Amino acid sequence: MRLFATLIHRWAGLFIALFLVVSGLTGAVISWDHEIDEWLNSDLYKIESQGEFRSPIDLIKVVEADDPHAQVVYVPLHFEEGHAATYLVQPRIDPATGKPYPLDYTQVFIDPVTAAIVGKRDAGEVSLSRRALMPFLRDLHESLHVPAFWGSDRWGYQFMGIVALVWLLDSFVALYLTLPLRRRQAAVASGGAAAGDGPAPSNGRNWWQRWMPSWRIRWRAGGYKLNFDLHRAAGLWVWGVILVIAFTSFSLNLYREVFFPAMSLVSQVTPGPFETRPRSPLNQPIEPRIGFGQALELSREQAGRQNWERPPGGIFYARNLGFYSTAFFHPGADHGSGGMAIANMYFDGSDGRYLGDYLPWKGTAADIFVQLQFPLHSGRILGFPGRVMMSLMGLVVAMLSITGIVIWARKRRARKQAAWRDASSPVAGRNAALPARDPV
Repeated sequence: MRLFATLIHRWAGLFIALFLVVSGLTGAVISWDHEIDEWLNSDLYKIESQGEFRSPIDLIKVVEADDPHAQVVYVPLHFEEGHAATYLVQPRIDPATGKPYPLDYTQVFIDPVTAAIVGKRDAGEVSLSRRALMPFLRDLHESLHVPAFWGSDRWGYQFMGIVALVWLLDSFVALYLTLPLRRRQAAVASGGAAAGDGPAPSNGRNWWQRWMPSWRIRWRAGGYKLNFDLHRAAGLWVWGVILVIAFTSFSLNLYREVFFPAMSLVSQVTPGPFETRPRSPLNQPIEPRIGFGQALELSREQAGRQNWERPPGGIFYARNLGFYSTAFFHPGADHGSGGMAIANMYFDGSDGRYLGDYLPWKGTAADIFVQLQFPLHSGRILGFPGRVMMSLMGLVVAMLSITGIVIWARKRRARKQAAWRDASSPVAGRNAALPARDPV
């Protein structure tokens, strides 16, 4: 059993190791994505204008008039003094070709006081420039930046979801391999089974004492032992956090494909339009018949009927699902809460029909469990300390993957050297020349 578990851990670990290095290092950085991005690109985020803010809906016309090939899909409703407003855009479809117009940007930064466009950038650009660094690292972390093909942009997310699932299962195998073997001698000494009867349970205290070395790091024992201890002991100390990260990585990346259907089988989950609406092909977006202004009015009316205290903070139009999602949150709560301070309402883009809502910490136990996936994954459920912890965990995950590769490489080299010595020894050569004998 232990040999089988060792093989599973070896090959599963090698399969996911490089992806976890990338995911861990990028995760350590994107815990602070908004702050770092604003620091790197202060010329896009910071403005000097002072005065009364323009209407967020009116600024849509400014953005789309600047480039008729661009369609606004996200409108921020909270403006901050001294900061530009960020509008998200996607290319319209060229009726002559049936394909999207070429568009070299996805974000437009606009002065909410003067309505002047401050700048633009492509958040999907593969680049380490200061303009694209943080969006690129986030996309790399979530989907390896795999481009859309065969009518879907989900391939990278799905692959990373599979990696996370393998990681989750392998974490249990890794824990098993750290457990001490049961000693036959201990069983005999305690009057248990005879030495030839196989493993037998031993005293719990002795078992714990034999497990304790797995938790220790021998800092002065040499390179190989230090590397091995870092891989084993560090993995033990953070094992519970690793389970949370691996599970939430799987649930977020395979949410629509696996996690939501699986949760629906075992518990009552309230579906929303993201789960139930049919998705159109990427090059066939659903054109809305009502605009952002109407969606905002519908949202305010519905929020008044339901006595929501949060103000509307942003509206997103899901083009391939055909509905508006209005996010309600207090200013500043969108970056630090991990979603647990944001409520949403959904409206059909064709007729304004109310499709339902999402309230954090509300619903069935399964609903709340689903809501907690990203706050747990990002650590934002614990606020600032949680973000610090997840940054450190990103480095730990990368370290565990690298030390695992080193262990495998050294053992592989040792096996090759042993095989070479056996093959080149005189005894091995003479035995190879002798005919094989039947066992006695």
